[in-house]
Amino acid sequence: MGSRVHVVGGGVIGLACAWELSRNGHAVTVVAPAPGRDGASWVAAGMLAPVTEVQFGESALTALLVDGAGRWPAFAAALEDAAGLPIGYDTTGTVTVALDASDRASLDDLLDYQHTLGLEAHRRSGSECRGLVPALSPALRGGIEVPGDHQVDNRALLAALGAACRRSGVAFVESRVGALEDGPVLVLADGRRLVADHVLLAAGTGTASIDGLSGAGLPSLRPVKGHILRLGPPDATSPVPLLARTVRGLVHGRTVYLVPRRDGSVVVGATVEERGTDTAVRAGAVHELLCDARAIVPAVDELELLEAATGMRPATPDNAPRIGWTGLAGVLAAVGHYRNGILLAPLTAAAVVDLVGRRPVAPRIQALAPA
Repeated sequence: MGSRVHVVGGGVIGLACAWELSRNGHAVTVVAPAPGRDGASWVAAGMLAPVTEVQFGESALTALLVDGAGRWPAFAAALEDAAGLPIGYDTTGTVTVALDASDRASLDDLLDYQHTLGLEAHRRSGSECRGLVPALSPALRGGIEVPGDHQVDNRALLAALGAACRRSGVAFVESRVGALEDGPVLVLADGRRLVADHVLLAAGTGTASIDGLSGAGLPSLRPVKGHILRLGPPDATSPVPLLARTVRGLVHGRTVYLVPRRDGSVVVGATVEERGTDTAVRAGAVHELLCDARAIVPAVDELELLEAATGMRPATPDNAPRIGWTGLAGVLAAVGHYRNGILLAPLTAAAVVDLVGRRPVAPRIQALAPA
């Protein structure tokens, strides 16, 4: 017999966990002010890029991300079938390019590190990169091709998760959680109390505003601001999109990415800013992103600026998420996914199902337990 589980948070982690819990026989309620539009998920780019985004000194986290990426084909197929909606899962691959000689040297160092970890990545000349992506600037100094780094349309994904949750019987309470009490009991902002067998904390940076978490063992979660842009095609009826695959660039040491969508639009991002709770869209950040994007793909000049937005990524001190039982009875957490929430959603959801079912989880998941 399944448990009653209240999921706090309506972003990609909360919704993915709710859907997987529900289809595994649990009675699930999602508690969030705006399910599907909560947190950083709505303004993400949807890149599934464990190889391209590898960071020096984070080999254990990279292994986790590679595992997460490997779960996406089956997860995407199951979700689209359950929701009856497409999610824009794209397996075309990614190209990272360098603007100048210094950027090329940095990419060569990165490629060497990727190879030491056994990851698939290939050095490409400038002409080879333009063969893969004809819209690239001829001034580029070459780059790296990563066939296994993919992408998904984040907003289509959130819509599909919401639909799949509702089809499987997940209930929704659109409210902010003010506190957690023993039981476990959720106290909502309007004073209502919700009782369940288990509570899953998956509210990203919003977790810090919930009272009653002393003793949970959760690390501090800092908000890391990111600006992101959405650009539209000059002619929406054109049969040839500007880009056919994700392009990442290194521009005088700064990173930028351009992620194409099936409707011909392009997502450009993203800044990484330690600015506390500031969510304002700043002109300087938008200007820098556009300048770096046009240095890589000059034709972005012709695209319409559809949206400029910011999101707050939930980051832990070591950039690794916390997934598992907390120090509070009946309370789990799936928080701190930083830049990898969408990538790790299938893996996190599967782990949460096993934890609620009191089944063993892999050692790398055990190592992420808050308690």
